[in-house]
Amino acid sequence: GRLARQSPASAPVTRQYVHKTNAQHPNKEPLRGMSKQRILIVDDDLACARILKTGLEKIGGYEVLAESRATRAVSVARQFRPDLILLDVCLIDGDGGDVAFTLRSDPQLRNIAIVFLTSIVTERETQDGSALLGAFHFLAKPVRLDRVIACIEKHIGKNDSCEQFVTERKST
Repeated sequence: GRLARQSPASAPVTRQYVHKTNAQHPNKEPLRGMSKQRILIVDDDLACARILKTGLEKIGGYEVLAESRATRAVSVARQFRPDLILLDVCLIDGDGGDVAFTLRSDPQLRNIAIVFLTSIVTERETQDGSALLGAFHFLAKPVRLDRVIACIEKHIGKNDSCEQFVTERKST
């Protein structure tokens, strides 16, 4: 805001104070109350993408966008500026590995966290949380929302809106 004060000569002096917001962070939009973590889901399994999107949005703290085509994933990421991408390995119109390579090659997108989704492995094979596909972590499909949230928190930090959900799921 602006702050006016009187100088010794009684002429008004105006100073501009700038408050830093998430608007200065390239992957975030300006704060509106609490900032939401942005998640991009790239999956041609529309039911899986819809369940993840609805679940993450319902518990709060996430702004989620779903894209079903590998050929559009990079351009959507440029526009949406996600904090994390959940990326299917096998897409009908392309390969998730190729999409990840393109993202990592782009200076504007290379620092976005990427987690692969795949039905190639079972949940049991990924339970210790250290499952890697190349240099990327991955989750087995079908994915459980509590596992997705834990993975998001591991890569981009905790979201207070989700803490109660994860605690409740662990106790059931």
